[in-house]
Amino acid sequence: MVKRPGRLQRWLVAGLAALTAAHAGAQQASASGQKVLRYAFPVAETGFDPAQVSDLYSRTITAGIFEGLLAFDFLARPFVMKPLTARALPEISADFTSFTFRIKPGILFADDPAFKGAPRELTAADYVYAIKRHYDPRWKSPNLYLLENARLLGLSELRKKAIDAKQAFPYDVEVEGVAALDRYTLRFRLAEPSPRFHQQVLTDSSAFGAMAREVVEFYGDKIMEHPVGTGPYRLGQWRRSSLIVLERNPRFREEFYDEQPSADDPVAMAIAKQMRGKRMPMIDRVEVAIIEEVQPRWLSFLNRQSDFLERLPNEFANVAIPNNKLAPNLAKQGIKMDQAPLVDVTLSLFNQEHPMVGGNSPAKVALRRAIALAYNSDEEIRLVRRNQAVRAQGAIAPLAFGYDPQFKTEMGDFDVARAKALLDLYGYLDRDGDGWREQPDGSALLLEYATQPDQLSRQLAELWQKSMNAIGVRITFKSAKWPENLKASHSGKLMMWGVGWLAGNPDGDTFLALGYGPNKGQANHSRFDLPAFNELYIRQNKMPDGPERLAVMQQASKLMVAYVPYKISSHRIATDLMHPWVQGYKRNPFIREFWKYLDVDLDVLHRELK
Repeated sequence: MVKRPGRLQRWLVAGLAALTAAHAGAQQASASGQKVLRYAFPVAETGFDPAQVSDLYSRTITAGIFEGLLAFDFLARPFVMKPLTARALPEISADFTSFTFRIKPGILFADDPAFKGAPRELTAADYVYAIKRHYDPRWKSPNLYLLENARLLGLSELRKKAIDAKQAFPYDVEVEGVAALDRYTLRFRLAEPSPRFHQQVLTDSSAFGAMAREVVEFYGDKIMEHPVGTGPYRLGQWRRSSLIVLERNPRFREEFYDEQPSADDPVAMAIAKQMRGKRMPMIDRVEVAIIEEVQPRWLSFLNRQSDFLERLPNEFANVAIPNNKLAPNLAKQGIKMDQAPLVDVTLSLFNQEHPMVGGNSPAKVALRRAIALAYNSDEEIRLVRRNQAVRAQGAIAPLAFGYDPQFKTEMGDFDVARAKALLDLYGYLDRDGDGWREQPDGSALLLEYATQPDQLSRQLAELWQKSMNAIGVRITFKSAKWPENLKASHSGKLMMWGVGWLAGNPDGDTFLALGYGPNKGQANHSRFDLPAFNELYIRQNKMPDGPERLAVMQQASKLMVAYVPYKISSHRIATDLMHPWVQGYKRNPFIREFWKYLDVDLDVLHRELK
């Protein structure tokens, strides 16, 4: 009897096949003098339309294809904004309601059949159109909340009219909120002050990069497959959930490496000295395989089938970086290591609209608090994440404005006795003696936790099972692919789900946005909607940075802890490894398209591969 290959075997075969194909292509490119960077995503992409994607992996690709007005300096610490397609930082009105940009002339989109053979220059109107697309109900933008929170004048009203009238979004109607004053001048007008609007929105090329209207109209519903931007790369090949190939954009303008490191950072200073003056991008092709299982991803790096390993899998931390130092056997091969904190949180959401775990009644809050207290975050960090994370006390991550290292809350506690006492107090008792608790009305208490079919998710599920067993609460797990769970979460169909949330800029607002009521179905996966929290969120968003804003942010953080829309577990640490021919890497948590800043030394590559 011939056994059918199991799911893990199929993943291994598919993953190694993608890597082998990428490796063969890289060898051919290398022989022709092309510089190629090969690495892998652990999760499949969803597509490449900035108005439709919100997952990290899709947005990593779109960040290299599209360009926003501003960016962060790759090496500068503290993090510094600088112009990207804009000629300078914006002119900002004294009341923080008007932001005016002037775009560099002569920037061209990548060639595409939609342009009918003619070069296509970037104009202010392309940003107007790109922003309006997020308001178009057709695209169901998961990033709309960032714009609606800023309250761009007239755009929400246009969206509502289109919805109410069941008509196409009126792109040609001019509004004050975003307007092209001339070919290269762009102005944003807000209904209320938003001191960090340009930092929180306009530095994000992956979501708010410029798009040409004729491209979207040419491809229609297939726009996810046809990203066309002004960035350094264009999509060369895509095999869904298997392989993504980016190629240098021949139309990309002359841009030279001129990053500004801090004087007290010798590593960054050395990188700047080595790279300064080189024309960007230096790498000709970026080949990304989708390898969901950690073993083939790790082996591909060791076997030099990939050049770069982003986020060393936790399972190999003790082997590769014992005591957080590169293992001697890897160092002898010239492998380099970069370790830096991610500006993120790992969390498990409770759907606040689900009858089992949602709502703000004392009994439901007590249930969520008990579940959170019973979950051992330290064990997750030690056993699952192999100490590549630190315990969280609240939603705001280190390196983000609003983080307080002295902030200590119940969110960081592990206390089974208190969890059981809470459940007992609010009537979650084992009434029939079968070892499992029921709800206060005697009906079944059964948690359903969404998860993915990968090793990390399985380990986390085992920890959740152990934690809930300890307090007599039944939990089951429903497995699906990441894109499927993401879609279900946006539509409020999951009871519980574990995810990570990464900041796109160094401000704590992006973490508080997880609890803001109007962000339901977008950033707010828990669908939490508490008027007191919403008021604090709006208030801090309008305030300039300073002690007063910090105090309001901390009040909002405490409400998230008290009502527990999420069990917030940790802030992760990333360890990236690269072979000796990869030059110029240093993790910047706010730059996804890091390959733009790297080089490949072909002499070293040829010598090492002999």
